[in-house]
Amino acid sequence: MRVAIVTESFFPQVNGVTNTVRHTVDRLLERGHEVLVVAPAPGLARYRSVEVVRVRSVALPGYRTFPVGLPDPAVERALTRFRPDLVHLASPIALGAVGLRAAERLGVPTLAVYQTDVAGFSRRYGLRAEAAIERWVGRLHRRADRTLVPSSASRTQLERLGVPDLHLWRRGVSLDLFGPEQRDAELHERWTSHGRGPVVVGYVGRLAAEKQVGRLAELADLPGTRMLVVGDGPAKESLRRRLPQARFTGMLSGTGLAKAFASLDVFVHTGEAETFCQTVQEAQASGVPVVAPAAGGPLDLVDHGRTGLLHDPRDPASLRRTVETLVRDPELRAELASAALADVRRRSWASVVDELVDRHYATLLGTALPVAA
Repeated sequence: MRVAIVTESFFPQVNGVTNTVRHTVDRLLERGHEVLVVAPAPGLARYRSVEVVRVRSVALPGYRTFPVGLPDPAVERALTRFRPDLVHLASPIALGAVGLRAAERLGVPTLAVYQTDVAGFSRRYGLRAEAAIERWVGRLHRRADRTLVPSSASRTQLERLGVPDLHLWRRGVSLDLFGPEQRDAELHERWTSHGRGPVVVGYVGRLAAEKQVGRLAELADLPGTRMLVVGDGPAKESLRRRLPQARFTGMLSGTGLAKAFASLDVFVHTGEAETFCQTVQEAQASGVPVVAPAAGGPLDLVDHGRTGLLHDPRDPASLRRTVETLVRDPELRAELASAALADVRRRSWASVVDELVDRHYATLLGTALPVAA
């Protein structure tokens, strides 16, 4: 099978879309399929054995490090040359629209993966375009042959926009990387040696307005804690000013990221516009109790009181109160972490991408594909 993936983001950008595309490509190659990736420039021209066609882009206003792909005839030329059996649109909004149009002209079936709440993103940056963006997103997904959504909240959102043929497709987690065994006692001790207390409360992710990271300031003076912030982004310097006692590690990856996750005592996520929230899964896989908003993707990932705690984003006092509950109760932290770890151990990337191929790709192609080994 020949699969062309047209994605709004790929390396060197590091985010949920890039991560999902990377794991999808890896598993497709393992199963013997041929893959082409089309992504905004700049960036590498090859990933493993896969050609990455780069197209013209423009920096996103207010987020200069995030390129947005522009209409480019290179997309249709690349697809025509590659002759795909199927075009996979990863989080389509700009470049994805070009890929969709090219696939339609070539008569190739399309699968669209909804992954980014662009309308919510625009709202966080003060752009008065939410309604127009939602109409555009709805139109794109209605034209695709099948749309996959990462959560129940996303399904509801796209149903409201009139998108048919919606199917739930969640994300995997790198169980070979993230795990409780990565906890580093010396690292934890270094974090707390000059802090306010022995409990490390941490956030991991992009430091940007759409993640509502400013809410971490509500935890700045929480007794008995040390705040750790892992990540980078346009909100980093303003967050440093609001959290003068917090430790900022910058962006981490690989084993360094896994050790940071596992060495936390409480993981906190603040964003309400998450279509899935991969970092919640990674914290759970690391054996760390989670506090996340009762909104969007976390509603599917956190069974409140069993695999984590949900705070009410409408209640200004809820985030601090919920984190404080875990800080004061080590037994509850252990119980939540254990239950979440048992759940997440079933969500490997291999199994998730196999579902994509064997169920969704096969349906669109009208044929049975070789079953994964």
